[in-house]
Amino acid sequence: MNKEEIYKYCVDKLKLSSVKIDEPMFKHTSFKIGGNSDIFITANSVEEIKAVLKFVKENNITLTLVGNGSNLLVKDNGIRGIILKINLRDIEIEKQLDKVYVTVGGGVQLGLLAQKLLKNSIGGFEFASGIPGTIGGAIRMNAGAYGGEFKDIVVETKCLDFEGNEVVLSNEEQSFQYRRSIFFEKKLIIIESKLALHTAASSEIEAKMNEYAESRKEKQPINMPSAGSTFKRGNDFITAKLIDECGLKGFSVGGAKVSEVHAGFIVNTGNATAEDVLRLVEIVKEKVLEKFDKKIELEIEVIGE
Repeated sequence: MNKEEIYKYCVDKLKLSSVKIDEPMFKHTSFKIGGNSDIFITANSVEEIKAVLKFVKENNITLTLVGNGSNLLVKDNGIRGIILKINLRDIEIEKQLDKVYVTVGGGVQLGLLAQKLLKNSIGGFEFASGIPGTIGGAIRMNAGAYGGEFKDIVVETKCLDFEGNEVVLSNEEQSFQYRRSIFFEKKLIIIESKLALHTAASSEIEAKMNEYAESRKEKQPINMPSAGSTFKRGNDFITAKLIDECGLKGFSVGGAKVSEVHAGFIVNTGNATAEDVLRLVEIVKEKVLEKFDKKIELEIEVIGE
């Protein structure tokens, strides 16, 4: 099927609530970079996800999943087939004495959840309050900041396999590691996750969230488009420090630049292409290897063609 036929089928037959053709991916990534996706579907229910899974399987169509696009670089020629954005946004709170279990849809944005938890005097999520992603993306990446990671709070996660079957994984079964989980190896779509948190004074929660927000403002280039921290930290070194010591702060290729605020971030100065970013990444890797004999790895994901 060509993209026009796919679009027509999704609208007329599957009756999906949000389908776009030739959708620019720069609109859906925090980097503000990326070519067009053939078809961009926002799934607002599990039923819609299942309908798409059945359709792509029967017609051998490539399916790519995205969340908030905050850890993503989409290449300049875009993405073929269907992009599926998970937009499940239910939040359920269950209080048991001082423990609190919060079941969160895979499409819920971390900042919005943090605000809701603050209003309900629920602590333990402050570390994630400034991470610009969704629950699904954060669990997949085992996102973390300020001493906390998702592996510390996830109880279990409900997923769909690509056959449309529901699977529930315990914390251990999600194989959390540094910026990695089982979801890199297995084709599973995160529907919702159950988090173990605790009651706390809202004033204490707010103070922590404000402290972390101030720290981000001072130490990260939050006023420029980026995909967050571009490189993973090393086992025995701080990657940003090595990049800085190579004299690369402010170094640019086209519209992509190593941030002058934090050397671990590559930012889009306004007109960067994915090719600019990837060329800059290679230069940074080469310089660090040459000077320190250390191999550095990307933390961001690169998709498309």
